[in-house]
Amino acid sequence: MSDFNKYSKLVTQDDTQPAAQAMLYAIGLKEEDFNKPLIGVASTGYEGNPCNMHLNDLAVDVKKGINSNGGVGLIFNTIGVSDGISMGTFGMRFSLPSRDIIADSMETVVQGLNYDGLVTVVGCDKNMPGALMAMLRLNRPSILVYGGTVASGNCHGQKLDIVSAFEAWGKKVSGSIQEKEYKEVIQNAIPGAGACGGMYTANTMASAIEALGMSLPYNSSNPALSLDKKKESNKAGIQLMELIKKDIKPSDIVTKKSLENAITLVSILGGSTNAVLHFLAIADTAGIRFDIDDFQRISDKTPFIADLKPSGKYLMEDIHKIGGVPIIMKYLLDKGLLYGDCLTVTGKSLAENLKDIPTLDFNQNIILPLEKPIKETGHIRILKGNLAEEGAVAKITGKEGLVFRGKAKVFEGEFEANKGIKEGKVEKGDVVVIRYEGPKGGPGMPEMLKPTAAIMGAGLGNDVALITDGRFSGGTHGFVVGHITPEAQVGGLIAFVKDGDIIEIDAQNNTIHLEVSIEEINRRKLDWEAPNLKVKRGVLYKYAHTVSSASEGCVTDKF
Repeated sequence: MSDFNKYSKLVTQDDTQPAAQAMLYAIGLKEEDFNKPLIGVASTGYEGNPCNMHLNDLAVDVKKGINSNGGVGLIFNTIGVSDGISMGTFGMRFSLPSRDIIADSMETVVQGLNYDGLVTVVGCDKNMPGALMAMLRLNRPSILVYGGTVASGNCHGQKLDIVSAFEAWGKKVSGSIQEKEYKEVIQNAIPGAGACGGMYTANTMASAIEALGMSLPYNSSNPALSLDKKKESNKAGIQLMELIKKDIKPSDIVTKKSLENAITLVSILGGSTNAVLHFLAIADTAGIRFDIDDFQRISDKTPFIADLKPSGKYLMEDIHKIGGVPIIMKYLLDKGLLYGDCLTVTGKSLAENLKDIPTLDFNQNIILPLEKPIKETGHIRILKGNLAEEGAVAKITGKEGLVFRGKAKVFEGEFEANKGIKEGKVEKGDVVVIRYEGPKGGPGMPEMLKPTAAIMGAGLGNDVALITDGRFSGGTHGFVVGHITPEAQVGGLIAFVKDGDIIEIDAQNNTIHLEVSIEEINRRKLDWEAPNLKVKRGVLYKYAHTVSSASEGCVTDKF
């Protein structure tokens, strides 16, 4: 297998590397193993998060698949940060930086130990883009395995998920539910292992990566604790060895066309705005020209047809029951919305993978026909204007309306906003402005699920808009605009908004505008100085000094 172990043979076949070989014997390798490819199996499994708690077991299934097909699987671990646990705390500032730490650590292990290929076993949403960025940097045969979605919770016959818990807090604060009912919701929202169940960021990224071609069919929709997920994990290990034999690398799979397939599926499903950040970073890592205007171009021509949470009713488990993501992609391919000739990790084209998939039956209410969409264009809107000269990202499903004009209610950060909402300072007609939460100002560009869920829970979801230079969870819904660039920390116009200023958000014309004269804006700028960073050293300090703008994907290796 000398052609198949071109990296590992530098340590396994070279007589001048006796210490390396002694160490490999020490971990249990046999003489015959030294001629086989060494494959890294990178698990983001850890006990502290339901999205990740089962991943180490799946990594073992992957390793068995590798070993059964002529390779040597070697499991290693890297970090993860639970968005659900860190949300609303200072810890959420570490969530987005964890994406790049994951990419760095996977790249480091595979390069440092001369592995010939990589299978990543990932769960929570930053795990997936981080893993994919590492694969693209390495450009060695690779497959991504998503740990799968959690089953729905249940309380008094009502389906629950993670956002139910956040919104229960808003209902409790507003007085619409009591402590007992609140406790019942949070105790029953999440029944066990698996990623958050709606079309939030984890399921958005998993679905998009399947459409991209970097995971096996059904990877995104097979439930976390299903037998199908175990079998799929084993199959991924087997298939990785086929990629080794055929020398199929991520650069052969991730192209401009496959990226368009991924974003088309995000648009069809009503996926998370975090997909914009992550796919900008993925494209940048792949060396493919793909910017925020491409998202708008794809969204303009792609209807939104999935009635999925957070804006709809259904969960990923319901997608699984009607045939999974492949049956949706088959429908889109037949309608001419996907490029069928894109190569995938099966070694076949997308069209070949979908050839024998049955036709989508519309005798269900989860996925609607293209001719009868929820919204005729996609929900992701790239807004530009004096408030966002480099762009901002809105998630508009049409249920919130398409235009919002109101008075600014300004908060210097998320914690102040949460306090203000709790104290009733946010009123109907307000445009809530949360600033100094961008990639540099946060630092770390935290998600604003807690304030948006509180607004929803307080019954203000249809009457209040929220804008921020931070970002939103995939679980967020309502009239929200994030990723405002330039951010406040670097002197973007959002830094100069005052209470009572009129802001207009127009998701038809894709504009966001502060109705204040240029003369007044210039006067305000004279009195402004960039605030000190909230940290003085450590991970977030390094991140603030290396991260690019949100309009460029918040990458940390672009200087």
